[in-house]
Amino acid sequence: MPQFAALLRKDNQPVRYLVVDDSVFARKNIIKMVQLFGGEIAGEAGDGLTAIAEYNRTKPDIVLMDITMPQMEGIEAVERIVRQYPEARIVMVSSVGYQENILAALQKGAKHFVQKPVKPEVLYEILRYVLSDDPALAGAPVALAGEHRS
Repeated sequence: MPQFAALLRKDNQPVRYLVVDDSVFARKNIIKMVQLFGGEIAGEAGDGLTAIAEYNRTKPDIVLMDITMPQMEGIEAVERIVRQYPEARIVMVSSVGYQENILAALQKGAKHFVQKPVKPEVLYEILRYVLSDDPALAGAPVALAGEHRS
């Protein structure tokens, strides 16, 4: 696996993540990547309802949120979190790459989208972009994450 420079907050502290996915395997995989980028895990959730409670409890810097989950879908959870915390930075992570789902998530307040299976280098660039308050400094975002360019 490639080496990555640590992604840090403006105060040079590690970025704190909330990882939300109903698949424990997918969550653990994303957690490994985030730790590879120097991040720390503020919390985990397996559904949208728990994600909202965990967001309230931990106030993470970034949420990595699956779309398709039991009890409450990721898109609804995004809408509820952003309504309460407009500054929330949420990146959707899903194998359901339907254009309308991506669009709905972005309209509800998600900052970006990454397609499963997640590639560390793609996630890294998206996180770098989302962490930057000035997109020009972060470089252009990766093509809609998951798109393949030849």
